[in-house]
Amino acid sequence: MTMTNPPSRFQIGETDFLLDGAPHRIISGAMHYSRVHPDQWADRIRTAKLMGLNAIETYVMWNAHEPVQGEWDATGPRDLGRFLDLIADAGLHAIVRPGPYVCAEWHNGGLPTWLTSDPTMRLRSSDPRYLEAVTSYLERVNEIIVPRQIDTGGSVILVQIENEYGAYGSDAQYLAELIRLTRAAGITVPLTQVDQPIPHMLENGWHEGLHTTGSFGSRIGERLASLREHQKTGPLMCMEFWCGWFDHWGEKHHTTTFADSARDLDELLAAGASVNIYMVHGGTNFALTAGANDSGRYLPLVTSYDYDAPITESGDVTEKFRAFREVIARHAPVPDEPLPEPVAAPVFEAALESVGDVLASAAEDRGDFAHPPTMDELGPDVVLVEYATRLDAPAPAPAVLEVGEVRDYAWVHIDDTPVGVLQRTVGDHALTIPAGRDLRVLVEETGRVNYDTKIGEPKGLIGGVRLNGTELPGPWTVRTIDVATLDRAVEAAASDPGGIVGGRVAGPAGLRARFTLDAPADLFLDTRGWGKGYVWINGFFLGRYWRRGPQRTLFVPGPATRAGENRIVVVELETMTDAAARFVARPDLGHEVE
Repeated sequence: MTMTNPPSRFQIGETDFLLDGAPHRIISGAMHYSRVHPDQWADRIRTAKLMGLNAIETYVMWNAHEPVQGEWDATGPRDLGRFLDLIADAGLHAIVRPGPYVCAEWHNGGLPTWLTSDPTMRLRSSDPRYLEAVTSYLERVNEIIVPRQIDTGGSVILVQIENEYGAYGSDAQYLAELIRLTRAAGITVPLTQVDQPIPHMLENGWHEGLHTTGSFGSRIGERLASLREHQKTGPLMCMEFWCGWFDHWGEKHHTTTFADSARDLDELLAAGASVNIYMVHGGTNFALTAGANDSGRYLPLVTSYDYDAPITESGDVTEKFRAFREVIARHAPVPDEPLPEPVAAPVFEAALESVGDVLASAAEDRGDFAHPPTMDELGPDVVLVEYATRLDAPAPAPAVLEVGEVRDYAWVHIDDTPVGVLQRTVGDHALTIPAGRDLRVLVEETGRVNYDTKIGEPKGLIGGVRLNGTELPGPWTVRTIDVATLDRAVEAAASDPGGIVGGRVAGPAGLRARFTLDAPADLFLDTRGWGKGYVWINGFFLGRYWRRGPQRTLFVPGPATRAGENRIVVVELETMTDAAARFVARPDLGHEVE
């Protein structure tokens, strides 16, 4: 006798999603657990439910769980299982999108750098070596998802295969293998795929066994019609209803008119479609997780992922939230509960103390090389590298130093004197240097491309270094700086009273301060008097700041603070004109542009 699995409680019917046999419309919102402090997951889920949502969607970021090959971590801020359980506890369903590629404006599109550092590997394809790594990853993720499906009493109703694959490739064998791996693991709920409703993308990303969904934020009728041409039966769903946008360093802060977004949402729901609002709550690119885009010009993303979402980075509800709630109430039940009111954060300041340049104390000597190695050749997730060489003879003055390409930002020194910077975002590849013998170049990776074919591109000094047209022969002495440990280096260092002069700091420099709070509280750290660097609060890595803007404050989640004494650590890589840690009442994400 052949045994078959019982049908899923959640199915795709001829015209609708079916929950226990009855038509069901999904009204979901995107919220990435990796971008929210875990102690604030429940609050954000509860607030999203108040808008009228019946589901929460999340990506799974592979490189957050396995930054080093074979070292899997699903605890604390990476505890996907707990996040899904909290969704279930709130009485909501969950949609999980494990990739393995996710885009999401996330570092390397979610793919680990140890995977993408192999230049011969064909990413997002049926390349056997790539599939071997993906198989191991999906086995880990599916172990978490399987017992949390709606069929086993959990919250998960849909699982997505890959992400916007039709915009990248058309390897049907690859998609078939992902489907096979997912089903073999015990995933019984429906499987979906998503692409923009553009014919060639929908065609490339299609595969039997996947329900086609779309990603768009306007021209609703046109987009739904295009989607229906490629998904002949079953419910129409916008898996990414774009209600906001992301920001790059050096550009303006993006917002969308809430009335326009609400009108588009109403049109979508009036058409009978299901929806996943991207994002209902964006959160933060904590630490070094922000990605970058490059469509002819490299543009790294800011630390905030507020996204102009209905729920702000700090958890407040907005006019967009209220407008969306009114729209949803026309089409589905909405909880009759009061909405949370914004709370101003504590306002205070603390004088910073300098400890001098701490980069050397966190540096690791990697040896001598004939040519500058890429960061990828030096190991996974290398962010800061110092390349040094001694010139055979003093450089003539003036001389032109030229790099094939800097990825992504470099500080150049001659005989320990800073002489300039090279910035990928503006196409710098050469500068004039004075006479000297010792050349030192500190290179920072400012975000890995998360979309299209430049995912996994090598970082560092690319294409050789030349002086007046002649390639420097080396050897190059190389050191890597472990950014994640810089806060501990600052804490352990002795004070440098001469490091701050007239409230100014010439970096690189480590700085620290203490401040007290009556109780844990969300904070907004004002960075407008600072240059470029990193910040920690009580060891929690908030992320990057950059005078370039638009972002002028960093969000400090309340659970990262404590009653009593707290510590802040700053590593300033350039110059600081206001050596104080100032905390303000409200966030400043920059001048808005719609």
